[in-house]
Amino acid sequence: MQSIIDALSAGHDDNGGQINIAKREIKGTVVLMKKNVLEFNDFNASIVDRFDELLGRGVSLQLISSVHGDPQNGNKGKLGKAAYLENWIPTIAPLKTGETAYDVTFEWEEEEIGVPGGFVIKNNHHNEFFLKSLTLEDVPGEGRIHFPCNSWVYPAKRYAKDRVFFTNKSYLPHEMPLPLVKYREEELVGLRGNGQGELREWDRVYDYACYNDLWDPDDGDADNARPTLGGSAEYPYPRWGRTGRPPSKSGQPYFQHLDIYVPRDERFGHLKMSDFLLNGLKAIVQIVKPELEALCSEDGNEFDSFDDALKLYDGGVKLPRGPTLDNLWKDIPLDIINLIFHTDGERILKYPLPEVIKESRTAWRTDEEFAREMLAGLNPVVISILQEFPPRSKLDAKVYGNQDSSISEEHLRHQLNGLTVAEAIKTNKLFILDHHDTIMPYLRRINDNTTSKAYATRTILYLQNDDTLKPLAIELSLPHPDGDQFGAINKVYTPPPADHKEGSLEEIIWQLAKAYVAVNDSGYHELISHFLHTHAVIEPFVIATNRQLSVVHPIFKLLHPHFRDTMNINALGRQVLINGGGLMEFTLYPAKYCMEFSSSLYKHWNFTEQALPQDLKKRGMAVPDPVSKHGLRLLIKDYPYAVDGLDIWSAIRNWVANYTSLYYKTDDAIRSDVELQTWWKELVEVGHADKRDEPWWPKMRNRDELIESCTTVIWIASALHAATNFGQYTYAGYMPNRPTISRRFMPEEGTLEFEEMRENPDRVFLRTITARLQTLLGISLIELLSTHSSDEFYLGQRDTAGWTAELEAEAAFERFGKALTEVEERIVERNGEENLRNRYGAVKIPYTLLFPTSEVGRTGKGIPNSITI
Repeated sequence: MQSIIDALSAGHDDNGGQINIAKREIKGTVVLMKKNVLEFNDFNASIVDRFDELLGRGVSLQLISSVHGDPQNGNKGKLGKAAYLENWIPTIAPLKTGETAYDVTFEWEEEEIGVPGGFVIKNNHHNEFFLKSLTLEDVPGEGRIHFPCNSWVYPAKRYAKDRVFFTNKSYLPHEMPLPLVKYREEELVGLRGNGQGELREWDRVYDYACYNDLWDPDDGDADNARPTLGGSAEYPYPRWGRTGRPPSKSGQPYFQHLDIYVPRDERFGHLKMSDFLLNGLKAIVQIVKPELEALCSEDGNEFDSFDDALKLYDGGVKLPRGPTLDNLWKDIPLDIINLIFHTDGERILKYPLPEVIKESRTAWRTDEEFAREMLAGLNPVVISILQEFPPRSKLDAKVYGNQDSSISEEHLRHQLNGLTVAEAIKTNKLFILDHHDTIMPYLRRINDNTTSKAYATRTILYLQNDDTLKPLAIELSLPHPDGDQFGAINKVYTPPPADHKEGSLEEIIWQLAKAYVAVNDSGYHELISHFLHTHAVIEPFVIATNRQLSVVHPIFKLLHPHFRDTMNINALGRQVLINGGGLMEFTLYPAKYCMEFSSSLYKHWNFTEQALPQDLKKRGMAVPDPVSKHGLRLLIKDYPYAVDGLDIWSAIRNWVANYTSLYYKTDDAIRSDVELQTWWKELVEVGHADKRDEPWWPKMRNRDELIESCTTVIWIASALHAATNFGQYTYAGYMPNRPTISRRFMPEEGTLEFEEMRENPDRVFLRTITARLQTLLGISLIELLSTHSSDEFYLGQRDTAGWTAELEAEAAFERFGKALTEVEERIVERNGEENLRNRYGAVKIPYTLLFPTSEVGRTGKGIPNSITI
């Protein structure tokens, strides 16, 4: 008998013949990150987990068959025997960021499992861990099988259903191996939740809600009330992730701290931001703000001269003695203190010198730079061709009266190099930065109910032969004092004559007029171009994608890297940036009307027009031209945002087209993809519910619509956000260049203010724009928000090796990376061409905001995959 057993073990019968053995062992490697590694303040987690192991409560895994169903379990793929992670106790990860690899040995039975298509994992410890991957070696008939996971796994008792992970193969819904279909469907059902109850950190639920947490309705102060954003025709807005927090007594939910629910896998990565951003924002709100308020209350809230303003960078701001800062080290990590204070213990708030004043302390004041930043600055997405003259308003005349412009040909004719206005328009020489119709409906309330004194503005510019722009006229408009229905009160300002004396009254007034334009542009940039058109509109895509597209769906794999950290930064933003009394209201001219203003512009949002080519055509900055690169001819050839952006757009679109063609061979394949159709329907009808009836939504009926839509999503989440975010400190770190508040109206002749302007123009300028306290807080904030973290992943990079099993998909992605490298090279070349004056300008700042990669820190370049900050 023993000889038979030995022979069977050796794989032979008693006569030496070969026996087909169905059982064998399959070795695997699990890579994970322990909680005590990822959370520096939780060393106890390691001790508790080791104790669980000693008690036999380990981490188990079961393979799921992709070929054999279990009739007793609804024909779901059969489960193999449980295998456990080996050597958890001896494998102690150091207290620094790092991954730990564990062996696991599965007992494989061909008739039971065949080819594994997934696995179930049960964490029997007391603490969660971050599961990176499982890799099986030498699977019969398959070789290596890889399971990318990238998810937090909580103790099994926290889940109603077992955690399931699939291989890196992509499957459209009808292609999924039948034994895996129900696992796929159940996973999505769990991610959708049931819409009930308060969500906890271990819940993996993606659901929708409205922006109704921007204030505390129980504080009793009506002046602090803010409208619910989303769910009404008056205040439409994109949906955000539901938290399920209980409502206040007044019936609206609100939050009292920064630890807000977002699905755990959407929280910031371990290297980065739960510490960096959360603590940085906490330091600004809870420490820097009260200290600066005390300082400005004691020493005054005004800059007396430009030299006084420059002391912020040359010497820093000495903070007063106070208990808040004395307790700094108890609450905020040292690296965050050093980042915010640029010091190793001194009570001095130091700011690095912004690039806009590095080469010259005065070049920012030139008309050339004022105009150039409309093409290559923070907000290059508003300027448009002037198509009619004088500019006409689209506001309802029954409500707002005559809002048409008062700029006349007489204001312009001496500045057009002999052209008439009609000739200049016909030859595409006139452009406009129009902040009139967007602001006018809010202007009376802003000026009456806040400390701001703002104007609606129109700025006319002329395209010179060297492709630079020259501002010709600025119109400042106010509501009629007798009521909105009587129209606007307009006043037009033009540049001082070429032979004016330096410091002349005309020059001073013109400088102030440009400042009012910059105030409007700064508010529009922060609230619309940056927050609404990137952060806010993308969040519904994050939610819908996780709810309706399986992780094995090819479109999920395409888009998922572009959603990293976005829900988390948006949740933080609602608590300290855009909330009632938050930093945006404190530092931007609309003040308590900031988010109402943002909502009013969402009424005009059009997803398809966020595609760069469509945006350029809509603004008249480009026209279709089949012989031009990208099929568009730019009307300003030296338009850095558009030139670099079109290269990036084209690279993204080619990548998306190549990738999607691997899975969708016909338009019918698009229409028959149940998950894809449900995803798009929910995105439109729920995620952007207030815009659901817009006729411009793609119908998702063919491959072109899928390619264009996915390209637009990736563009918004990566390049558009980078272009409007990472140059904030570069240009706005010096507040006189990008003021965010105006506190006085233009001085009128015959008044004391006018005489003061004549005697001390710099002081009048500085006391008209952003005050000292708002300046200090604003630049503290934008320095933090302009910084790349150490765990950033840039366009053309992936944070997961082995993200797909399809070699063609990997090859297409490699081509995408090479295309982006070529874009980088072209940007460097263009920045070296002296005739392209808009790429440097008088301030000598190269345009690098759409340079694909970057280093850590505040570099003014780099396109992260997603909106991470």
